[in-house]
Amino acid sequence: MTISTMEPGAKRGRLLTVWTPEDRQFWQQQGQAIANLNLWISVPALFLAFAVWQLWSVVAVNLNALGFSFTTNQLFWLAAAPALSGATLRIFYSFMVPIFGGRRWTAISTASLLIPAIGIGIAVQDPTTTYPTMLVLALLCGLGGGNFSSSMANISFFFPKERKGSALGVNAGLGNLGVSSVQFLAPLVVTMPIWLAFGGDPQLITNKAGQQVEIWAQNAAFIWVPFIAIAAIAAWIGMNDIADAKASFAEQAIIFKRRHNWIMCWLYLGTFGSFIGYAAGFPLLIKSQFPGVNALQFAWLGPLVGAIVRPFGGWLADKLGGARVTFWNFVVMALAVVGVLYYLPSGPSGGHFGGFLAMFLLLFLTTGIGNGSTFRMIPVIFATERTRAAAGMGKAAEEQALKDGNKEAAAVLGFSGAVGAYGGFFIPKSYGTSISMTGGPEGALYLFIAFYLTCIVATWWFYARRNAPMPC
Repeated sequence: MTISTMEPGAKRGRLLTVWTPEDRQFWQQQGQAIANLNLWISVPALFLAFAVWQLWSVVAVNLNALGFSFTTNQLFWLAAAPALSGATLRIFYSFMVPIFGGRRWTAISTASLLIPAIGIGIAVQDPTTTYPTMLVLALLCGLGGGNFSSSMANISFFFPKERKGSALGVNAGLGNLGVSSVQFLAPLVVTMPIWLAFGGDPQLITNKAGQQVEIWAQNAAFIWVPFIAIAAIAAWIGMNDIADAKASFAEQAIIFKRRHNWIMCWLYLGTFGSFIGYAAGFPLLIKSQFPGVNALQFAWLGPLVGAIVRPFGGWLADKLGGARVTFWNFVVMALAVVGVLYYLPSGPSGGHFGGFLAMFLLLFLTTGIGNGSTFRMIPVIFATERTRAAAGMGKAAEEQALKDGNKEAAAVLGFSGAVGAYGGFFIPKSYGTSISMTGGPEGALYLFIAFYLTCIVATWWFYARRNAPMPC
């Protein structure tokens, strides 16, 4: 029987025992309001997760000026460690929502961000803090990276198929703003005693003019603490768990046998992996190729563009089809890398920072659109695959197939997010390897072009061409 209103007993506290967003009447009467509430609590929680994940990209820059004596290689690993731990944690976080419930896990995982935020704020005030301690704190920042997979898996359960792209785009796009926000805000808040006596003593550093100035380096971490606490409480009080979303790890592990899981992981590595990797490596690339330019003035622009446009990528995919948008998006990405090569100092143009910046902003734009379109493809692919298998087996079997498809899609959203996050390590590392071996980043960029070509072929063959096995 089609459920048009919430049945008696269908909502037990924060647990939704009946949730049928594909039922248009149910959606309009009650489902949409509940789904939107969960979305708008999820967004700031994910924003804070990304901010904590990227803390070391700004904290590591000034450590030696504060009295620490870490080597360049040690500082690199402090900046890279959150990407490695965050990507690895995403693998496990992918399966947490069906096991613990979206409300519980969002509240717990958000509250866990307090550990690195408070720990870093304390550690940077003491120059005798050991390197292993700093490395552990850097790895703990990966808790923020892990949150993305569980957040996206959770939100995917709340929305009907035709709205998943837009909803996931909003959640991820506004959440991704945490990357540019921490890079933009940290240099400002460290100059002010915003916590007064409660925030610790200032430190003295020497500025470019040779003058000693006071800064509060701990503020880069402490500024997020009250907001994390508020977001965790809001998630616990205001969000919902969905009974139908319950599943054990064994039930979800079926995705490892699904061919489309691995294909979409590859494509998402091309979109989100590019976003987080370019964000991590952009300042260093600017500094190495255009030493006369202040990299910190421009580093935050790329992640900002990529984050803002992600909801548009989801919306566009809802309107035009995820495969079509993803296909052409990868084409533009490959061409944009060609443009970056052209404007490098060793390229045909002899080097032009304006053109270089424009091409990278185009790259960030396409990573955002691709992030939204690929995440719209996943729910459609797995719902279609399961309902195809149940066709002609009766209404009950078809309804169960749709639920199974949603569970598999949620697990794939999380797992592909885990795979994509490794781009945050490999792209900057590719720059460094290419520069050390050849003197320039061209080798890495040519490798990226080849990778995007494989993404173009895979998208066209499996999803975008006429008579594709899984059009979406």
